[in-house]
Amino acid sequence: MLAAAAIAAAIPGFAQNAATGTPDSIWTQDTLTGTWAGLRTDLQDRGVTLSASEVAETFSNTSGGRKTGTVFTGRAEFDLDLDLERLAGWRGATIHVNALQIHGRGLTADTLGGNLLDPSSIEANRATRLFDAYLEQKLFDDTLSIRIGQIAADDEFLLSDYAAALVNGTFGWAAIMAADLPNGGPGYPLSTPGVRVKWTPDMSFSWQTAVFNGDPAGDCSGNGQVCNDNGLTFSTDKDVFVISEIGYVVPGDLPASFKLGGWYHSGHFTDLRYDEDKDLAAVTGAEPYTRRGDYGFYAVIDKRLWREGESENQGLGGFFRVGAAPGDRNMVSFYADAGLSYIGLIEGHDNDVLALGFAYAKISDRVRDFDRDYNLANPSAQRPLRDYEAVVELSYSYVVAPWWTIQPDIQYIIHPAGHSADPEAPLPSPAMKNAFVIGLRTAIQI
Repeated sequence: MLAAAAIAAAIPGFAQNAATGTPDSIWTQDTLTGTWAGLRTDLQDRGVTLSASEVAETFSNTSGGRKTGTVFTGRAEFDLDLDLERLAGWRGATIHVNALQIHGRGLTADTLGGNLLDPSSIEANRATRLFDAYLEQKLFDDTLSIRIGQIAADDEFLLSDYAAALVNGTFGWAAIMAADLPNGGPGYPLSTPGVRVKWTPDMSFSWQTAVFNGDPAGDCSGNGQVCNDNGLTFSTDKDVFVISEIGYVVPGDLPASFKLGGWYHSGHFTDLRYDEDKDLAAVTGAEPYTRRGDYGFYAVIDKRLWREGESENQGLGGFFRVGAAPGDRNMVSFYADAGLSYIGLIEGHDNDVLALGFAYAKISDRVRDFDRDYNLANPSAQRPLRDYEAVVELSYSYVVAPWWTIQPDIQYIIHPAGHSADPEAPLPSPAMKNAFVIGLRTAIQI
C-alpha cells in the first residue's frame, strides 16, 4: 500500500489521469476489471449483478494500550444481486447475497487490550463467512420495502452519511450497540435472521422497523464469531431484538436530516453490580442477578454546513449522534459522537474526503461501583475504576481512480478498554495509557 501511494504521487499526471482520463481508460472506469469485455454489462441488463471488493489496511499502535505493535487486516467482499423482475417477471423483487473473507488481525485484540472503540471498521476474527442473504420486495410505487432473510441492522439503522468516511468502527455500528447487545447484535461481522419493513411516502419522511433473532451467534456461551464462524447459524430461538427509526429530511441548499430511534431486546441480562441475593457480586463472587429485557434510544443529525459553488456534493458537512441505555445491565450507558467531513477540499481532487471525528462511550455507574466494591474487598489487588473511552480520528480519503482509494488515518484513543487495568503490569495494576494509532487503508472495487 505504501508503494502504491508513492507511485501515485510520483508519476506525472497520475491524479489528472484519474480524474480526466480518456473514455475506457482504466483510470476512469468504475471497477478495476471493467466490463469484462461487455459480459458484466450484459449480465446486469439481464438482471444479474456481480461485484467484489478488497479493503486492506495496516495499523500501528505507537504508544499506550497493552503494548505497541503493527498489524495487517483485510476483508474481501463478494456480492450477488438478482433482479427478479428481469429474470422471472416478479415485479419489485430482488435477492441480495454477499460473503466475506476476513484475513489478518486487528489492534483491538492484539495491542489495545480489548478496547470498545475499535480502530478499524473491518476488524474481525479470521473467517470466510456468509453475511447478508435476503429477499427484498418493493410495493406501492417503491414507497414500501420489505426485507426478509439473513440481514444486519448496521446496514440501515443508526447511520450517518457524514461519518461514513471515518475508519474507526464506532462511527458505523456505534459502540453502545456493539458493547451492550449479545455478541454485538446484528452488525458486522454477524448478521442474523430477521424482517425489515421500510416506508418512504415522500422524499422527506421515512420510517423503518426490523425484528431480528436476539443473538446472531445462536446458542453460544463463548466468542460469537467463533461459534458462528461461517455465518450459517440461522438461529431463530434466542429471544428477539427490535429496532425502529423515523427520519426526516429538511431540503434546501444546505439540507439536514434527523433520525430518532429506539430498540428493545427480550433476553435476560446480568446485573453489573449485584448477585442473585442482591448482595455485592464483587464481594460474594456469587452468580449475578438476572434482569429481563433491555432497551435504548438514539438520535442522529446530519447537516450540510457549506456548499462549494454549484457542486452537488462538494463542501462541508457535520454529524452528531447520541444514545443511551440503562446502566444497571449495560456496559455503555451513554454514547455520543460528532464530526466534520469536507468533500473536495483540494482543487482537482473533487471526490477526496477529509474527515475529523470524536466519539465518547461512558462506562455505566454500575460498573464503576462494581470496581470500587472489588477494590474494597481486595486491598492488595487494587485496579483502576473504569469510567469512559473516547477517540479522536483524522482521516483523508484520496481517490486515485473511481475504483481505488488510499486513506491515511490517525487516531488517539483515550482510556483504552474504558480505563481498564494494564494486563502486562503487576498488581496493583495501573490503567493502560492512552494510545496513539496511525494507519493506512486502501480499498479497491474489483
